[in-house]
Amino acid sequence: MKTSIPILTLFVLLISCGGDQNESLETLIANGDLEAIRSKKSSLSEEMKSISDQVKALDSVIAILDADTKLPLVNTFEVNSGNFEHFLELQGDVATKQNVLIYPEMAGTLERVYVTEGDKVVKGQLLASIDHGGMANQLEQLKAQAALAETTYERQKRLWEQNIGSEIQYLQAKTSYEASRNSVQQVERQLAKSAIRAPFSGIIDDVIKDQGTVVAPGPGSEVFRIVNLSNMYLTVDVPETYVGSIDEGTNAKVYFPVLGDSVQTRVRQAGNHINPNNRSFTVEIPVPNESGTIKPNLSARVLINDYTNPEALLVPQSVISENAEGEQYVFIAENPTDDMKGTARKRVVVTGMTQGRFVEILNGLQPGELIIQEGARSVKDNQDVQIIK
Repeated sequence: MKTSIPILTLFVLLISCGGDQNESLETLIANGDLEAIRSKKSSLSEEMKSISDQVKALDSVIAILDADTKLPLVNTFEVNSGNFEHFLELQGDVATKQNVLIYPEMAGTLERVYVTEGDKVVKGQLLASIDHGGMANQLEQLKAQAALAETTYERQKRLWEQNIGSEIQYLQAKTSYEASRNSVQQVERQLAKSAIRAPFSGIIDDVIKDQGTVVAPGPGSEVFRIVNLSNMYLTVDVPETYVGSIDEGTNAKVYFPVLGDSVQTRVRQAGNHINPNNRSFTVEIPVPNESGTIKPNLSARVLINDYTNPEALLVPQSVISENAEGEQYVFIAENPTDDMKGTARKRVVVTGMTQGRFVEILNGLQPGELIIQEGARSVKDNQDVQIIK
């Protein structure tokens, strides 16, 4: 009973062939000779395979002879050489070498503050003054004494040149004059410390001490913060693998995501020391800031041009495939006819650097060849294709 269902199924399939063959099969099945049935099944399987191979061969001939056969539709573009630039992308923060706190050089009351936050100042400009406690009057007295001592010295000098008077009188007058002059200079230097001036041109970023505050030299007594926004720069750590391709003068682009703006610049300095901790060297990049919108500690994305090829062959990454052996290849359309029919050929290529969606082709393609773009995934090697203009 277990074999009745398969035998019945086979019987139904076989009798569907019709004709005399059905009658012979019915007789064969009715006789129940297992070996004969198996032999007949094997014979029929071989006949089916032979027929299938013949049908495939006929299809191939029809495809060649039938002009109306539909060819795969592809879109192509011509390979041309052009300038290719590769950029190393790094992150950094803006800094300035002129961002300092200004401290008083003498103790006293902050008598006057002449600037406010955000003011632009020039080098040497008076920012504030400290009460000097009458030192200006003392200076005037010393200047008067120095003037008298100078007059006495000049007279005594003329007399001494005429051999009138004693040498000791001349030397005493000279010493008195020089001492008075030194006293004036000393008080002038001390009085100058009562004036707080800008050490360089820049912007007053912060007024830390208010007018009337008692100040003194030393930590905790800073009065102003001054920043020079025209002398901005970035420092980034570059992996040591780029030590031969990035140097002083290398083109760079600095993009500020917060501002949505970028500036073109060049590498100002490339370090000569490899940091053993992270295997990198330091690169310094100046940042032009004509508008003044770039601030210290602003985050930036740095693009450094580490490779350029003015005659590069570029193709979109999307047209490149890879086989099981790890080879990269593209399909090109060879021998295009007037009615835009051609033959797809697989071409193994050697790729270089990638920038954006394009990749550089180092070997395997020539300028002027037609690369199959749309439809490249569906064609086969040596297959005829219809090229869409």
